[in-house]
Amino acid sequence: MSRESSPLLNYGLFGVSGGSATAPGGASRSLGTFFGVMVPTVLSMFNIVVFLRIGFVVGQAGLLQALLMLGVAYFIIFLTILSVCAISTNGAVQGGGAYFMISRTLGPEFGGSIGLMFYLANVCACGVYMLGLVEAILDVFGKVPGSSEHDALRVLPQGYWYSLMYSSALLLLCLLVCLVGAKVYSRASFFILLIVTLSLLSIFISPLALSPRSFFIVHQDGANITYNASYTGFNATTLRSNLYGNYSRDYTTAKMMTFATVFAVMFTGCKGIMAGANMSGELKNPSLSIPKGTIIAVSYTLVIYLLLFFLVSSTCDRVLLLQDYGFFQRINVWPPFVIIGVYCASLSASMGTLIGASRILHALAKDELFGRPLAPAKVTSSSGNPWVAVLYTWALVQVVLCAGQLNALASLVTVFYLLAYAAVDLACLALEWASAPNFRPTFQLFSWHTCLLGLLSCVVMMFLINAVYSSASMVLLLLLLLLLHYRAPTSSWGYISQALIFHQVRKYLLMLDVRKEHVKFWRPQVLLMVANPRSSCQLISFINDLKKGGLFILGHVQLGDLGENTDQCTWGHWSTLVCRCLKISSCNSILLYCSTQSHYCITLLLCPVCIKCLQAHFPPVRDAESSRSLAPDEYVSIIADAIKMQKNVCLARYFFQLEVERERGLGGWRRGREREKGSIDVWPLNLLRPESSGFVDVCSLFLLQMACILNMATGWRRARLRIFLCVESESGDQGWMAKEEKLRELLGKLRIRATIRIVDWDTVARLHWGKKPRAATPGAGGGGQGADFDGSSLATAPSAACATLPGPVSDDFLSALNRLLRENSGDAVVRFLYLPCPPADTSQLQSYLSQLEVMTRDLGPTLLIHGLTPVTCTDL
Repeated sequence: MSRESSPLLNYGLFGVSGGSATAPGGASRSLGTFFGVMVPTVLSMFNIVVFLRIGFVVGQAGLLQALLMLGVAYFIIFLTILSVCAISTNGAVQGGGAYFMISRTLGPEFGGSIGLMFYLANVCACGVYMLGLVEAILDVFGKVPGSSEHDALRVLPQGYWYSLMYSSALLLLCLLVCLVGAKVYSRASFFILLIVTLSLLSIFISPLALSPRSFFIVHQDGANITYNASYTGFNATTLRSNLYGNYSRDYTTAKMMTFATVFAVMFTGCKGIMAGANMSGELKNPSLSIPKGTIIAVSYTLVIYLLLFFLVSSTCDRVLLLQDYGFFQRINVWPPFVIIGVYCASLSASMGTLIGASRILHALAKDELFGRPLAPAKVTSSSGNPWVAVLYTWALVQVVLCAGQLNALASLVTVFYLLAYAAVDLACLALEWASAPNFRPTFQLFSWHTCLLGLLSCVVMMFLINAVYSSASMVLLLLLLLLLHYRAPTSSWGYISQALIFHQVRKYLLMLDVRKEHVKFWRPQVLLMVANPRSSCQLISFINDLKKGGLFILGHVQLGDLGENTDQCTWGHWSTLVCRCLKISSCNSILLYCSTQSHYCITLLLCPVCIKCLQAHFPPVRDAESSRSLAPDEYVSIIADAIKMQKNVCLARYFFQLEVERERGLGGWRRGREREKGSIDVWPLNLLRPESSGFVDVCSLFLLQMACILNMATGWRRARLRIFLCVESESGDQGWMAKEEKLRELLGKLRIRATIRIVDWDTVARLHWGKKPRAATPGAGGGGQGADFDGSSLATAPSAACATLPGPVSDDFLSALNRLLRENSGDAVVRFLYLPCPPADTSQLQSYLSQLEVMTRDLGPTLLIHGLTPVTCTDL
């Protein structure tokens, strides 16, 4: 059994083979809870939003709505954290963070899709942080366009291309740090956290040291516009004026702000909860560090955000909040504290998302879901650093920087993060609903209610923020799901969908009540016994068409000692055959393959299975000299036992010729193609017992029903259904015309569209009656075809064939019967014949099988059916 960290099978989406890259060794797992989870999570959440967008949020939304936004954001975050903690404490967590958790729970299709989108979210977030850093730098050192005043600090020219150049240079610096490795980044992050903490302390202390003051703020909007803003210190009037929202245009984008757009900007600063989880590959104990570190970090940031909201609402007027996003510098005891804090927080958040995104990409590449495009990202350095994945991520962030505006990307980043959070909640919800015994997380502060609420909250908030981006992300997710579903290799991770399906199937199976069954809802449930699929592929696919949505089990008997023949490889080959040919499950009918010929080797498989695979994994077809597994007496005894168990029995012959008939122009066999020619022939009479009561019994009606079902299947709808009515014209009984009319009436009541063929079998019947007295079966005039019938008896008519064979019949009769069948049904695609019960006398078992063999010799694909179940109904 493969380990959870093992890659998928050695082929990918684009056909690349080969093993996975070497995972980081034990030496690279050197980070603990504080440095590995708490520090990167806090820094990711204390990004540019803390210093440059707190005033924007409070100024636009007001304190009350800002608190509401914060509450909604952290409500969603905490619900997601509960799911993350549950999943991460349920087993060993490898590299890839959220992607690893989702993929190992929901399977490669969903995990790969969400993983790629979560990776893109981190890429976009890195670009947002970098743009925010450039914006902060230009606020201090950028030249003011059109200004005649000389300022020694403002030396950097501004403009789109200059901003792109500055952000690219800073991104290159982040790249160099990330190429060194996660350990160096984590140590550097600690010192950055100290600096950010000092900056925040200076912000909280400043109102106690500074007196009220006024500022003039100038914006370039075609002409210089000057705003008079003020800092009041702690003031109740200022607090009241900032309680309610006052949405206006954002001076950086000139777009009108709304609750949704402001929330999107604010949520950008709260979404870094996965920063620690993304470092799971470098953590000493991910199952302990991720829950503990994430909860502490998020709680700490929530307290800081609450304090900052109340601080700015009580000390700054709305003009200052709306017209200068960098106002913290104006109201600080030492403005460089804020500047340094902004630069460090933005730079750290950028590095955190860059290195976190590269770990997600590396995990995707190791799992070989996307094949050739991501194959180089598996490469790591000697210390385990995925430097190629870092380069991939750096290049994509460089593309994002071309957007040029922080607020323009905020909605897209938020939507992608919310989608990833929803996937984590969905994964935990699925595990909880599946009630899997192995889902035993040590973290217990969650339930399916919290998972479902978190999932719904994320989805609703996505569409409230930006319906266009949300819809587009859903479409992208579905496309990736379809792509991976059809092209991704099979994994050894386990599929939660299988557990959920089993859970639901079991629940509904328990709801089935045999007392409520009715014949009008009957459908075939088939057990097909196959000795060797190399000789039975046509039959397997044919029965799959015949089941009409019923259950279908493919059975194989392995003889020998149980301890010596437990071949798991053989079981795997059979499972692969079943999964690729058809979807099957369990049954009330038994079908045996009567293999009396030795030339069953086929040259073209009709089910999508490689011929070389069959030849490699399954034994050659038995030749004429090889011994059979079952003696004739044993074979017939199986048929008799199945009938005693009240099972419907079918014997299949000559189905290896089904492809040959397709080549003769009798219609297509492949699924999805309709047969334009050919026929389905039904002989409802017990041909080996002409003296029987006719064809209106349960067994005969069973034949009609099975033939009709086949005619309804895709690929068989254009085949003609023919029913043969055998008559003895020389007997002088003209009642056969009335029988034909009643048969036509019966077919009308059964809604079966078929052509009735009258067959004169005087010669055959004479050979049968010449050996024994003519039976005087009531109503059986005209060779036993005179049984009366009406629609009311369809579901309860007894089966006359349950009587045993009337002793040996002549070879001449059997040969004549075979000629009759070949002359009338030689051009049919498949034939349905009446199977009589095996004789009670065991000494006649060999004779019974011989009679069936002679009757169907060289006839082509044929089903001999003995039905015991009432399957037809004329009631509504």
